[in-house]
Amino acid sequence: MEPKPYWEAAEDCFIIHYTKTVVAAFGDDEGWDKELGLKTEIIPLSKPFGLYAGNVFQGIIKLNGKAVPYAQIEVEYYEVEYYNENQKAKAPSDYMIVQTIKADQNGVFTYSAPVAGWWGFAALNISDNKMMHKNDEKDIELGAVLWVKFEKWQEN
Repeated sequence: MEPKPYWEAAEDCFIIHYTKTVVAAFGDDEGWDKELGLKTEIIPLSKPFGLYAGNVFQGIIKLNGKAVPYAQIEVEYYEVEYYNENQKAKAPSDYMIVQTIKADQNGVFTYSAPVAGWWGFAALNISDNKMMHKNDEKDIELGAVLWVKFEKWQEN
């Protein structure tokens, strides 16, 4: 399914985010690295479940089936106060709410989540197409979004 574009006045563009998460079900942990063929997506290179806080997560950014060299990825922790009024964390500064990392020349990125919880990875690109808004042609932002849960390490 392709999400319907929505207008985002703050960014002066339309946005289409292709969002996914991968979960293990029925004892099966195969296929977590399968490419779905979305317009843009993050293909996990690390199993995106069964991760502990502090583990490294890697993925590759694809747009139209091809890796995006030096793609910019926004990383966000769901439990930070900005998103969740029942927050578990407070960002030390606004710069820490959305962290930005870059992929390498092959579109591969690496991130180590410092605490347990849900972490969102979003690679944002601009479509070659435009849409009309109030008689003006506007850009369409294509977002490849992947949510990954990191678990707290528990000792016996």
